[in-house]
Amino acid sequence: MTLTFRRAAIACLLVGGIAAAVAAQAPQGGRGGAAAQGGGRQGGNPQATFPAQQRPPGDPALIQRGQGLYGVQCRACHGVDLRGGDIGGPNLLRSQLALNDLEGELIGPVITGGRQTPGMPAMPPIQMPPDDVKAVAAYIHSVQATMRGQGSPPPGAAVELKVLVGDAAAGQAYFKTNCSSCHSPTGDLAGIGGRTPDPTNLQNLWVGGGAGRGRAAGASPRRQVTVTVTLANGQKIDGKLDRIDDFLVILTTADGSQRSFSRTGEVPIVEVHDPLDGHRRMLATYTDRDIHNVTAYLVTLK
Repeated sequence: MTLTFRRAAIACLLVGGIAAAVAAQAPQGGRGGAAAQGGGRQGGNPQATFPAQQRPPGDPALIQRGQGLYGVQCRACHGVDLRGGDIGGPNLLRSQLALNDLEGELIGPVITGGRQTPGMPAMPPIQMPPDDVKAVAAYIHSVQATMRGQGSPPPGAAVELKVLVGDAAAGQAYFKTNCSSCHSPTGDLAGIGGRTPDPTNLQNLWVGGGAGRGRAAGASPRRQVTVTVTLANGQKIDGKLDRIDDFLVILTTADGSQRSFSRTGEVPIVEVHDPLDGHRRMLATYTDRDIHNVTAYLVTLK
């Protein structure tokens, strides 16, 4: 063992020993605070997994006052459960600013100064005294402390979604105009309403492009993406697409051989055939009304 290597090894052992000693002596608990004697940090959630849950429970009177203020000043934008409201405010359960705030020191400047975030509605300044800001912050943290995981809704009774609120006739008309070139109510979608009796599952299925059984008998329910590579000499190679980027395309041919081709600009010519491409393009055009109407129509295909 060389002298340099021996010194490095000794240094590693010393650092490891120091780290272990520090860890053994470090106070247990949440962010920046020592553990309370006789049972760890006094947080509101014994299964806390991130800093927003690792805080002492707030004053009930302060939280109650903050709930009232939130309902008047914040609910329209951020929603009754903090997950975003009708006006389009962000989800406060996932907001890093709200999660890192302690007593309104981060939330307060946003409330009183307003905020303009690209792609979001502008938030106007709200004249709110510092004590009210602390109350609102305490209420927000009290809701965050009830989360099962970061960004999850607060616990409570399961909410039953009312999916069947559309017009089946309008859905049929939309289907004929936008979907009939690839799908048929008497072909791949025959009986789809009976095969998927839960309207929510049915809606998720067709929006994601997985509702059909395929035109050909025995077709795989998994839509396979294929690719055609045309070389400079005109030769075409077809196969299942394994990987593609700006520099390389890899495919598997029908006999199971894997082939790779380097890409330089438009050479070779690469044509990707994705059966779900139409669904992906339409995702940007669907309205809620379109989705509900088509679901209402598909439910009738028993």
